[in-house]
Amino acid sequence: MLLLILAFFGGIVTILSPCILPVLPFVFARADRPFARNGLPMLIAMAVTFALVATLAAVGGGWAVHANQYGRYIAMAAFAVVGIAFLVPRFSDWISHPFVAVGNRLTEKADAKPDSPWSAAALGIATGLLWAPCAGPILGLLLTGAALQGASLETSLLLLTYACGAALPLAIVLLAGGRMFALMKRSLGASEWLRRGLGVLVLAGVAAIALGADTGLLTRVSLASSNAIEQKLIDAVRPAPVQAATVPRADESFPVEGELPSLSGATQWFNSAPLTPAALRGKVVLVDFWTYSCINCIRSLPYVNAWAQKYRDYGLVVIGVHAPEFAFEKDPANVAKAIKDFHISYPVAMDNDYAIWKGFNNEYWPAHYFIDAHGQIRAHHFGEGDYPGSEDVIRRLLSEAGHKNLPEGYVQPGASGAEAAFSGDMQRSPETYVGYARSLGFASGYIAHDDGFQYQTRGALAINQWSLEGTWTVYAQDAMLNQRNGSVIYRFRGRDLHLVLGPGKNGKPVRFRVTLDGKAPGDDHGADIDADGNGVVDGQRLYQLVRQAHGTGARTFKITFLAPDVHVYAFTFG
Repeated sequence: MLLLILAFFGGIVTILSPCILPVLPFVFARADRPFARNGLPMLIAMAVTFALVATLAAVGGGWAVHANQYGRYIAMAAFAVVGIAFLVPRFSDWISHPFVAVGNRLTEKADAKPDSPWSAAALGIATGLLWAPCAGPILGLLLTGAALQGASLETSLLLLTYACGAALPLAIVLLAGGRMFALMKRSLGASEWLRRGLGVLVLAGVAAIALGADTGLLTRVSLASSNAIEQKLIDAVRPAPVQAATVPRADESFPVEGELPSLSGATQWFNSAPLTPAALRGKVVLVDFWTYSCINCIRSLPYVNAWAQKYRDYGLVVIGVHAPEFAFEKDPANVAKAIKDFHISYPVAMDNDYAIWKGFNNEYWPAHYFIDAHGQIRAHHFGEGDYPGSEDVIRRLLSEAGHKNLPEGYVQPGASGAEAAFSGDMQRSPETYVGYARSLGFASGYIAHDDGFQYQTRGALAINQWSLEGTWTVYAQDAMLNQRNGSVIYRFRGRDLHLVLGPGKNGKPVRFRVTLDGKAPGDDHGADIDADGNGVVDGQRLYQLVRQAHGTGARTFKITFLAPDVHVYAFTFG
């Protein structure tokens, strides 16, 4: 319910975004007609069409994006005809001929039957195809959730609720505009001038959308940006982050946080037959939520591995629950390779449908839940760090279960590469997504959604800014290079720089070259490149590209791909 409320108010806030401006002329084009039979059907059809297209785009892959692009072209042509018809009455009469194209039929019906709800709904469908609101925090949250969790009634309902929220202020504006137009007609006799003015506005809206202003210039220029308001709404309805449970003193007992949920929702198991809470009774269980391209998860895995081996013979069962963040992490072959690469020998459940995730009401990667021998959750820890505290919890629960003579001391994995502990620099750059649904700090102008575009760096980058160079297609979750020698540049701070990358559909490896401040990285190279900065994208995973040998100072990172069809997902730092 909270998500529905958030989606609805997020849609209402869209009226403050300049990205709504190109849609307004199409809405006002029917402001002089009865609202119940014209404006309302149009807004309903617009909201339903947007929700349907957004759902397909989020979960249906590239074919849905391209199908909607063709729909946008048809809708723009139809509205161009509408605009010309408003300006030139003779043209309006001429296109009433019965043998007309689909776009002309929309206009013919709209003029021949001014109060027809069906013609209004047809124009609403066309408007929904054109509507491309800015991917602000709330819509980004909804689209990301849809992409991660797949098609569902909940996904479509959330997007429809968002669209209805956006339609509400438009309805109010339309009602007010209708009264204003009627008053002007009576007082000034300005019917013909209003008609022509609407024609100009409609054509201006078509031109703005055709030139990309709806997702480009208007995304950056606003008298009242909605992002800050949207973020406040998210913070207001989202529960406060649950902090890691404090380990009780030796003379205190652990609280009971709940029962171990069902594990039956796993889509596949590795290293074990499917496990159940009943079969695990009598065992102390550590459930570790992770995903294989998450750097925080990767850095915690050496400790989880070490605990599994150290206490395996003393009643501890470790279960990894792999809950994917990116679509490629749903591929069983990718997960199997990651399990092998990280030397994981304990059971791992693939949670592609987030069934186990939801059973725990989990929100974090990584997240550790500690379950006692009676099947009760007794403690939890979110994120990296406090490994001695987590090991104390394990030892306490094993002791409660009657196990004695436990091994002494704390595990010391001595991990290297990307698995090594982070630098501790709290000023390091934040996790940065390249896909437009959650991108921040982009400095190459506007992002052309789902369409190829030539990008270039505009001036020197400030700290935590990044840019694209070359021809790229930016999708909700990632960016794909269309032509060879394209680059990504980031002005970062931190000891380590990691980048989630993957080859295209054909899986062909892509060579790349990395520079730091315009030079080969030398001793500052990461585990996945050499000192000259050369590396290869040979799979969908996280690549460690920089590990500064001395300090965590600000540097300018540049990666240039020597062939096209490579996908770039997200930066993380250590």
